[in-house]
Parts: sequence; C-alpha cells; structure tokens
Amino acid sequence: MKFKLLLVSSLIAIAAMALLASSVNEREAERIALNKAPVVAKADRAKNEAWKKYYPRQYSSWLKTKESGDILDLLKEYPQLPIIWAGYGFAKDYNAPRGHYYAVQSNTNTLRTGAPVDAKTGPMPTACWTCKSPDVPRMMEEDGELEYFTGKWAKYGTEIKNSIGCYNCHSNETGELASNVKYLDRALAAAGMKTFSESTHQEKRSLVCAQCHSEYYFKKTKWTDKDGKEKVAKVVTFPWHNGLTAEGGEKYYNDVGHTDFKNKISKTPILKTQHPGYELYLTGIHGKKGVSCADCHMPYTQEGSVKYSDHQLQNPLNTMDRSCMPCHRESETKLKNIVHEKYVRKTTLHVITMDNLAKAHLETAKAMEAGATDAELKTVRDLIRSGQWSWDYAVASHGAFFHAPEEVLRLLAVANEKTMQARILLVGVLASKGVFNYTAPDFDDKAKSQKLAGLNFEKMVAAKMNFKKTLEAEWKKYANDKGTYQSEVYKDADNQSAYFKK
Repeated sequence: MKFKLLLVSSLIAIAAMALLASSVNEREAERIALNKAPVVAKADRAKNEAWKKYYPRQYSSWLKTKESGDILDLLKEYPQLPIIWAGYGFAKDYNAPRGHYYAVQSNTNTLRTGAPVDAKTGPMPTACWTCKSPDVPRMMEEDGELEYFTGKWAKYGTEIKNSIGCYNCHSNETGELASNVKYLDRALAAAGMKTFSESTHQEKRSLVCAQCHSEYYFKKTKWTDKDGKEKVAKVVTFPWHNGLTAEGGEKYYNDVGHTDFKNKISKTPILKTQHPGYELYLTGIHGKKGVSCADCHMPYTQEGSVKYSDHQLQNPLNTMDRSCMPCHRESETKLKNIVHEKYVRKTTLHVITMDNLAKAHLETAKAMEAGATDAELKTVRDLIRSGQWSWDYAVASHGAFFHAPEEVLRLLAVANEKTMQARILLVGVLASKGVFNYTAPDFDDKAKSQKLAGLNFEKMVAAKMNFKKTLEAEWKKYANDKGTYQSEVYKDADNQSAYFKK
C-alpha cells in the first residue's frame, strides 16, 4: 500500500512538473519570439494596427488611450485667454489634452485649423500636423521634408489619418526606439547636446517624447523643388540655440525677430509658447535624477515572463503602484496630496497673472484710443510680450507644475512682475491723455472675452461643421479606399468637441 501511494504521488508530481515546464517553455518561447523584433512592412508602418500581431500588449494598452477622451474647454475655464490670445487661433478654441487616440481628430475638429474648402485654403500650414500622426514621418520620407513643410494644413488631409502611435517612436524594422523626424537632431546639435543615436536608451525614453512635447516655431525656409520652382517651407524648429530655458528661447526669438502674432486688442507683438514639457522636465527633480518620461507615464508591466511598457500614456497618479511606488516610500495618499498642493499653488499664481495680462491688453487699447503713440507704448508692449512669454512657458505643457514646480512658480512670478510693471506705466500714459481711474471691461465668461477679441463663435462653428460634412468626409473616404487608414480603428474618435457632441 505504501508503495502504491508513493508511486501515485510520484506520478502526480511528475505530471505537475511537466505541466510547469511546458508553461515555462511556452512563456520562454513567447519571450524569445518577442525579442526577435519582427519587421513591420514599410507600406504599413504608419498604421498602428499593423504592429498589433507583433506587439499585442503594447497595442492593446495604446488603444486604451481613448479612455482619456473627456473635453475640457479651457477658454471656458479661463476666460482671460481669448483676450490674451486675441488675433491668434488659440482664442477660437483651446481644450485640455486628450489621449493619443484622439490626436488627429482633435486637430481636425479644432476651430484653430479653420474650415478649408480644398487643399490650398485654410489658416494653418502643413506643419500643424507634425505631432499628430505616424503618417507625418511617412510623408516626410515620401515627399521630402521641405515639401512636407510647404503649403496649407489641408494639403495632407487625405494622408494624415492614423493617430499618434508606433512609428512616431519606433523603427518598423527593429522595434527599437527611434526618432523618425530630422528636426530633433538639429535642435540637439544647436544646443550642443548628444544626437538621438548617441543617447542612452534611458535618455531616448524621454527624447521620443521631446519630438513633440517641446517648444517650437515654424521657421520660414526658402528652397527650390526638383522642377526649379522656388518655395517657402515652414519648418518645425526648436529655439534651443541659447539653451533649453525660457530666457534662452526668448533671446533666440528676439534675436531672429520672430513674432507669432500681434494681439488684436493691444497691438503687442506676441510669442506663443507651445508646450515646453521636455525643457521644463529637465529642470525638475525627476529630470535631474535621470527618471525618464516613460518611467512614469508608461510604467513597465509584467505578464508572466514578459515585461513591457504600458502604452496607455496617462496621468501617473492612475498607475501609482507601477509609476510611483517602485521609487517612493510614502503612501499613495500622501503623494497625491503633495501633487494637489503643487497644483493649487500653481493655479493661484496662474490665474492672478492671466487677470493682469488681460487687463494690460485692454488698458493698452484704451491708451491707443486716447491717442497714445506706438513710441509711448513701446516699453509697455515689450513688458507685456516678455511677461506673456514667461507665463505661457510656465503653463503651456500642463503638467509642468509637477515636473518642475519651482521653475513654474519662478516663471509665473517673473511674468506677473513684468505685467504689473506694464500696467503701472499704463496708468501714467492714460493720465497723460486725460484718462483717470479707467476700469477694464468685464471678461468673466468665454462669450464676453471672445467678443472683446472680435470673434464670432457661431460663425466659426457653422463653417467648421460644413467642412466636416464635405471636405473631411472626402478625406476619410480617400484614405479608406487607398488602404492607408482603417476608420473602424478610430470609430469613437469623432464623438465630441467643445462645440458639438454626437
């Protein structure tokens, strides 16, 4: 009997070990297969779904970026903005960032890109697509970089349909991290930094983000095409020539004489900061410690023997067990409270500065109405321009209050100080024209401030909706028929904007 029990036990143990070995072998085979980095066909490199069969976990997690789809109308939240940006596209429409899944559709829906009727109309250049899609490096490769940067935004409406994804950050031949645009290396060289290929893997895990999450402008560049026709490209350029700081960028723009727009209310030449997330991250404690963007926003996830980056790029507070707790020893609750405190401090000074900037623009307009000359207002406008640049630099990347809280508060303090200097000077200018105790008109809601900025919101929306019914519909049909885009992948991307909801 003992012999039989021993035999049965042994057989059970052997069977269990065999099953375990089989499972381990299957997992190891899967790991080896994944590490072989299969080639994604060149023709399919811009289609995110083409990477799915080789990188199923990464793709399925990327697809979850559509869960970050809420619309937050920041012009409604902060009605100072249409006045601050009067005469520029951001005064028309400006929402908080959504998930990468929506990038192309958000860019198509925004009132900033206007309502073109063909490939040669509309207010924006082709460069406005640059950070929205893996179709962008594809078109740069197919047409040439300078041709890509030449013309109107609507020129590539039929081609740029796949939203931010795999080919923006990876080689389709090796799967390794890659920068598939040339302007990043040009910027790194201008700053005296290592090129992308010279950087470490950890550094690349931030540099792929820096391709888009950096301050830039569209540099006018003359060139001649293969047929001898002279053209002007508007090339994405990072102002890193004097270092990756707000002051360095401002000096670069002043030296080259660049202005993004002239404020329609105050006639002040304004620099519009884009989103210097990478630059500010470098000044913060995580950047200084070598923590990469991906460490927090794309934390590693373990499934069996397979370890991969979670491509559901999102707020790290949603994944604290993987994003924060591997390094921090405080409780999740304590860390969340710390982040909230940083946000409240930033927002307090943020709102104060915006109020003063809006009033400075309106007070300058009043001074002009009273007869003040450009010469009398030059110092005022210089202070407003510089103050608005510092304010925008501090907040345009949204998460900077956490990435670099000390630098953000410094920039906001500088911005508010320069703006108040301008307002003090305006008191004297107004008084010299016989205007005393002037109070700027109310701008406590979006409708009032857009009216002060000279905008007709209803007219803009009507034109955009007509565009969506006509030209955009043609774009989608063309791309579907060509096979460069599968609308089914993005079937939920066009559900809403700040001005319509399906």
